Amino acid sequence: MSYVLLASRVGRSCLNRMLAFLACLLIQHVAYSQDDLPLDIGSIEIPESRLPLCFGFSDVSDLRALAICDALNLRQNVKARELSELWLRNEPESPAAQFALAEVLFSVEGNMPRALFHLNRAEELTDYETLEEAFNSGNMQWHYLTLSQLSYVHQLMGEQLKSLEYLDKLSRIYGQDVESFRGWPLIKLKQYEAARASANQVLQNSENERERARAWNTLCAAELASLQPIDSMSACDRAIDEDEDIANQANDYDTVYLTNASEVSLSLLEIEQAEDYLDRATRYLNPDSVADPWIYKLYLTMNQARFDEARSALDRMLIWREQQEPIVNVMNRAEHFLVSASFLLLAGYAEDSIKLTATALNQPDRNGSYSADDAQKDAYAALLNMMANRAEYQIQLENAASMDLVDSLKSQIAAISLRFDAWRAARRAGSLFAEFDVIQSRLRPYAPLDVHIPEWIEPEIAGLIGPGVTANILEQANNNGAFQLNPGYYFSYLTEIAALNNDHAETIEAGRRALARLPQQEALLKARISARMADALWAGERYAEALDSYEYALRQDPSIIRRLETSIPVSIEQDGSEFSSLASRYLLRSPRFHEHPNGLVLNIRSTPDLSICLNSRSATNISCYTTEVGSTQGSKWNAQELTRLFHTQAFGLGYDISKAQRSILLGSSVILSSQLNDNLRQNRDTFLNQ
Repeated sequence: MSYVLLASRVGRSCLNRMLAFLACLLIQHVAYSQDDLPLDIGSIEIPESRLPLCFGFSDVSDLRALAICDALNLRQNVKARELSELWLRNEPESPAAQFALAEVLFSVEGNMPRALFHLNRAEELTDYETLEEAFNSGNMQWHYLTLSQLSYVHQLMGEQLKSLEYLDKLSRIYGQDVESFRGWPLIKLKQYEAARASANQVLQNSENERERARAWNTLCAAELASLQPIDSMSACDRAIDEDEDIANQANDYDTVYLTNASEVSLSLLEIEQAEDYLDRATRYLNPDSVADPWIYKLYLTMNQARFDEARSALDRMLIWREQQEPIVNVMNRAEHFLVSASFLLLAGYAEDSIKLTATALNQPDRNGSYSADDAQKDAYAALLNMMANRAEYQIQLENAASMDLVDSLKSQIAAISLRFDAWRAARRAGSLFAEFDVIQSRLRPYAPLDVHIPEWIEPEIAGLIGPGVTANILEQANNNGAFQLNPGYYFSYLTEIAALNNDHAETIEAGRRALARLPQQEALLKARISARMADALWAGERYAEALDSYEYALRQDPSIIRRLETSIPVSIEQDGSEFSSLASRYLLRSPRFHEHPNGLVLNIRSTPDLSICLNSRSATNISCYTTEVGSTQGSKWNAQELTRLFHTQAFGLGYDISKAQRSILLGSSVILSSQLNDNLRQNRDTFLNQ
């Protein structure tokens, strides 16, 4: 998971009083009391303004700005855009007009590049170097707002050095204390010692609650940067308040805090506690929060093979995404795409998973509020894209198995492009994972500051960079304490490395040690290990043990055999009908099965209904597909159709996800059916009424 920033914009409303005093000082140069002594500004009591804020200020007097703010407050976004564009057309040299349009583009439409263009133009028009110069221009508010927003936009777009430069400029010209905002860009730059020093400076000098919360948040992130588990959660707990009252239900509205707390708990392998924090975070919709707790809930339920709950979490995640503010949607869209792609891959919709991962890979992400960076997101997207292309290629081979010769050849030739796309994605992912520090940190279970890659996917990295390189980095990571909390993850990597090296004895031994130590919640990772062990045990002619491992793997993760591009030994039982004979032939052509007298039992029947069932040697059902006999179709058509459907059932989750729903996952603007819209509304109403 990626640690999330608590708050990032430089405050504006608190600046109203300060600017008023500064203006007074600039006019008078030095203010004196009746006793001819310097006036103590801090002693003057200023009443709080009850006027509505406009761009963060209560004293904006420009009627055009006020009209735009009124439209924004009423959510008349089109009107706000039209008013700001009209203002800019009439006064192209106005920094206020440039800023107003930038604010609409940024906050309403989430269009950072265009907003940045107008902010840069506003800065050019207000190139002041001193406070007196800014005040005398009459554009002091707009200059301050421009610098503040430039710092924030550059941070979100990954340009942390520029963000720090604008913070320094705010401090130099306006005397604004920006130290609490410096910590996060330093974290993003991986300058952890500098970030820690900045945070400690804030804690020593500031009594402001939000500034101190940001400082504790920075210290927590700096501590999580170590490969070893953190010794104390005090800094992370105090990111919410000075009382460390994490159990207080009043904190449930702070989505970012709770998701960060979940992140910290996961890094300590306190998986149940992590899910509890997420459950608390999901109780209240928070459209302004970049942290969508349903993303992480979906990851956790998938990890644990709780697929019904995962399917529900996917629906809730879409409802949450639907309510997000546009700027937030831009910031976490890649996370939505990638977690959805992971679920679709498990469910057997590899083609849609390819589209989602390609979209996440090709669109720039605005993740300045996350500890992970673009390179990490791209690496994961490329890795998942590789897996999806490989899975879709296997699906095409499975489908071709029941086709006639000519159609089968055409299908296999057409599918070759999938192998090429998988190879290309693997090359890209491998290059991004190649840096030593990146991959060493990546091996740590639930790497807290990196992009979230599920533990059941991470062993794929060994195939990308090679088992030899992985083994070397694995040992160094282990020596540095990466697996201190649970060595089961270390042995899971050893299992993968041994399997890639075709070392059957080591695969079995490392696999057993991993299964004995891993947390029970790691169901999909255990399924992968069991599948690797099953192949090794079968190669060693330890058939009974191998079948137990195959059965366990299939029950936990039906898609694992397809994803590993391996096959199951089966002994076919049929009733001698034309249908069963044809189905037997098609199934043995499939890359998922090979015949062996000691294999699992593949039972094919034509009466009373058409059925294909995969059973254990003790006749326990593993997967089965049954349908009525098609009276208008012949045995060949029935055998072809049932073979295809059986593959879908046996190596997927059995969820029928409509094309309309998959279009929503892709962010499509297509007009969905009224039934789907009604379902979404009903789910949303239920969610809101909880």
